[in-house]
Amino acid sequence: MENKPLVSIITPTYNHEKYLADCIESVLAQTYPNWEMIILNDGSSDRTAEIAATYREADSRISLVNQENVGIFRLSETYNKGVGMAKGEYIAILEGDDCWVPQKLDKQVAALQNDPSAVLCWSMARCVNADKSQVYYTAPDRDAPDANFYHNEPVGSILNIFLYRNCIPALTILIRRDGLKQIGGFKQLFNLPLVDLPTLYELTAIGPFIFIPETLGDWRNYANQVTKTYPAVMTEGFYKLAKSFLNSTFGKEVLKVDENALDCYYAHRMVIAYARSGRYKLIRKEYASARKDYLKAIFGYGMAEPVWKLRAAVGWVFSFFHLDVEGLSKMMGKRSYTEQ
Repeated sequence: MENKPLVSIITPTYNHEKYLADCIESVLAQTYPNWEMIILNDGSSDRTAEIAATYREADSRISLVNQENVGIFRLSETYNKGVGMAKGEYIAILEGDDCWVPQKLDKQVAALQNDPSAVLCWSMARCVNADKSQVYYTAPDRDAPDANFYHNEPVGSILNIFLYRNCIPALTILIRRDGLKQIGGFKQLFNLPLVDLPTLYELTAIGPFIFIPETLGDWRNYANQVTKTYPAVMTEGFYKLAKSFLNSTFGKEVLKVDENALDCYYAHRMVIAYARSGRYKLIRKEYASARKDYLKAIFGYGMAEPVWKLRAAVGWVFSFFHLDVEGLSKMMGKRSYTEQ
């Protein structure tokens, strides 16, 4: 289509039968027509493949790959399989439990077409509950103190944010294919069960980013997703990733960060991560494993986060006696983790 380059949408999915139709419908509703959607079903045991196949039969722009389950720790293989199939000038990310607003691709393609130097475009997104009846928050904050880094100008400057958090909602990313090719495709490092942040780290050196300060999609937050299953593994991976880039040649050129302050920051984050990991395991009735995580939160990382250490101690007691910590949370007027 004239002046409308093809967008290839990479959609990894696993056991998303509750959400996949909503995801695909949000693509079908795009005001930008020139797209292809590559659904990569990672050996789902529910009706995910059946739902995807129904949409594939109805619209030739949708393709489906059913593969044996390789899991989230080999997620880059799945993503790069999709890239290998893709024909588009731009690559978009949309996992099977997320969805877009109708103008998402229109706005982002136009932005990248108008700025050939930019390697990717991204925007704000809503964090919602499983049925999207509640919005927990919208991220990132367009008025945050470090929002001047959102455009990665000068090149590499957004690393000042990435060292501490990923401000970019993955479902909002639209990448110039040539830039992704330049770094060798999607990356997965330090045992992280995700590809977005390691890939973004690499792309910071390629060119500026475009940030559109509008909400262009929703990502679901629910109890059995990856962030709830591996919070400690993820935090440790983020720390190793940050240290790696901080000490890299490129990092030393563009960053002026106190490494001791970074270490202290992640000591605090690890206490919180292990306390949360213990609580999620308690919800899943993995009592012995929950106790191990609670003990790491209590006795690890010096005196960081004493309140969270106290919470972990309470959790340890509850895990020992198989008690319902979520019931206690509700009694205290706090939101239960099972509601997230």
